[in-house]
Amino acid sequence: MTGRARATRLVRLAEAHGVRTSYEPRPGVTLHTPDETVVEVLAALGVDASTPEAVRAGLEAHRATVADRLLPPTVVLRAGRPAAPPTAARLPEGTALRVETEDGGPRDWGDDLPVGVHALRAHAPDGRGAHATLIVAPERLPAPSARGFGLLVQLYSLLSARSWGMGDLGDLARLADWAGRTAGASFIQLNPLHQAVPTAPDEPGDPSPYRPSSRRFPDPIHLRVEDLPEYRALRGADRERVARLAARAAELRDRALRPDGRVDRDAVWAVKRAALEALHRVPPDGTRRADHQRYVAAGGRPLEDHATWHALAELHGSNWRDWPPGLDDPRSDRTARARLEHRGRIDFHRWLAWLTDTQLAHAQHTARQAGMSVGLVQDLAVGVHPSGADTWAQQDVFAEGMSVGAPPDAFNASGQDWGLPPWRPDALAECGHEPYRQLLRAQLRHGGALRVDHVMGLFRQWWVPHGRPPTDGTYVRYDADAMLGLLTLEAARAGALVVGEDLGTVEDGVREELADRGVLGTSVLWFERDWGTTDRPGTGEPLPPELWRPGALATLTTHDLPSTAARLRGEHVELHHRLGLLPDERVADERAAEARTVADWLSLCARHGLAPDGLDVLDRVGGADEAGEREEPDEEAALIAALYRLLARGPAALVGVWLPDGVGDRRPQNVPGTSGEYPNWRLPIADGGGRPLPLEELTASPRLRDLLAAVRAELCLGPDVAAAGRPAVPS
Repeated sequence: MTGRARATRLVRLAEAHGVRTSYEPRPGVTLHTPDETVVEVLAALGVDASTPEAVRAGLEAHRATVADRLLPPTVVLRAGRPAAPPTAARLPEGTALRVETEDGGPRDWGDDLPVGVHALRAHAPDGRGAHATLIVAPERLPAPSARGFGLLVQLYSLLSARSWGMGDLGDLARLADWAGRTAGASFIQLNPLHQAVPTAPDEPGDPSPYRPSSRRFPDPIHLRVEDLPEYRALRGADRERVARLAARAAELRDRALRPDGRVDRDAVWAVKRAALEALHRVPPDGTRRADHQRYVAAGGRPLEDHATWHALAELHGSNWRDWPPGLDDPRSDRTARARLEHRGRIDFHRWLAWLTDTQLAHAQHTARQAGMSVGLVQDLAVGVHPSGADTWAQQDVFAEGMSVGAPPDAFNASGQDWGLPPWRPDALAECGHEPYRQLLRAQLRHGGALRVDHVMGLFRQWWVPHGRPPTDGTYVRYDADAMLGLLTLEAARAGALVVGEDLGTVEDGVREELADRGVLGTSVLWFERDWGTTDRPGTGEPLPPELWRPGALATLTTHDLPSTAARLRGEHVELHHRLGLLPDERVADERAAEARTVADWLSLCARHGLAPDGLDVLDRVGGADEAGEREEPDEEAALIAALYRLLARGPAALVGVWLPDGVGDRRPQNVPGTSGEYPNWRLPIADGGGRPLPLEELTASPRLRDLLAAVRAELCLGPDVAAAGRPAVPS
């Protein structure tokens, strides 16, 4: 076989399995994927392409499979649309198609099928039969009932006088009650509350909420211990022990709230876990026991696997690939024996999952009772830790030896490797995407909306083979109809909205497809520019707010971007320089570019009559003056309010206020590209001087109150709804 023939066949084999062999980083530019990458990615999908003979055999096997197949593994329809013959089906004349709906009722293929996940069966005249998972998705999700605004907050950063060293679900409920009743907010958008990878005694944990052990279950570190009925029932030595632990937790809280304080997640969990172990020994009353048993029964195998992994991780470490032989397989005889041997610890971890579920439910109930039309907006991370509970329990649907990342772009010439193992699209299709469906149901269980991080990953993901740089990765295609169909189906059943984080490199048609299904996008003010109005890459004239898309959640910043106070003065440029992310020779140009960006947007504010009276906004941006001074806090607050009012003048369905912006916090919660150089995911919300502010001070802040009132007024939602004399934070 010639080299050209080998390459042509490899391309055909890759395309047959959804693996791209080239991509366009920008219009008119095509980059080709190294053959070695294509071979490794195909191997992760169970396809041998290591030799010319293997490639030929792989093509022949694929052709035979397609020729013999009556139905693809998964078929997707949208309600209200004609039921055309299933895509990729090979149905001989006279083949009968029957549908068994999820409630057990039989239907003909041409019937008006209900939304749901059903079974499709084909019977050919030659005696062959086949079955497939049939997903009937809603035509589209309904739009929000009305425009509204909400708060964006990282829960760990929201400490109160009752926190055990970091923000918890009790703090969330109190914030929701205040934000709904006093500020008139419609929602609170959170960071992912997924279960983190547990830590060893001398091994620091990964604080990132976007690299969890499991996306299926929330982390019990978020529990408010004193709010549990078992806490009030403590007696004797256990009560004394928990009192000592509570005193230690108070020290952690006070330390975090000091100037330059940090959230010590590992220490917080060590204290909480010890207290929860004491609470677990309290005999439950009949109602609690029954509620727990119902939760365990409904959780089934996923909950059992989750709890088993945690029990085994306590014994053998958090990397299941290093466990004794047999325990690395959740279905082995040795694991079955371990389940019996360690059933006490397994029950403890099931119990923790139940407790966390109940407090999360209470927080959402509180938000709705406070008048929020949406309530909590949960955040679904793009993936999981490679050695965590999800990859152990679902090894057959994860691609071994691969990481998800991003190709090189205008903002990162080296590309990105996020260290997250991707789901295998072929394995998902074969099981009807059941793991994905279970995940969606869990995330939509207690919330009025779901934010999907990197929503473009439902269409394709950039796979990077282990040991290769991100530049040597390639795109792998997913069944977007199935992924979006299940997303909209489960959201519709939960009565929830969906917000897709669609920032960055987005292929043509993705945003249009999401909008067609009623999935809201994400708009960040600084990126809403007319990119065709300049020859300078990455620049463009600011888009007037009336030209923004309506189907989006719009905000000024995110957890990965500078706070607005920092951006107004270009402080993020200096921070990136100090952290080694920006070389000396680029600092001046970057500082000037950022100053132009801020000036452009504040000029647009001025043209809309939003600039603070008597303040020349163009003289107040672009870095400190020679004396190193900043604008006065009142002036800074006025500039931030002007930008948020401009944001609200657009047509976006939802407007998000980054809670730290309300008090002038200058520090980002995360600086991409850093780990130990910066305290990512560990900073309490602070004022402009870096002094951490507890929840009680946040909700009493005139600056925050004024900002939210300005946004509310701009959205024409009426005056402040706070009643005179209402406490800042309800007891």
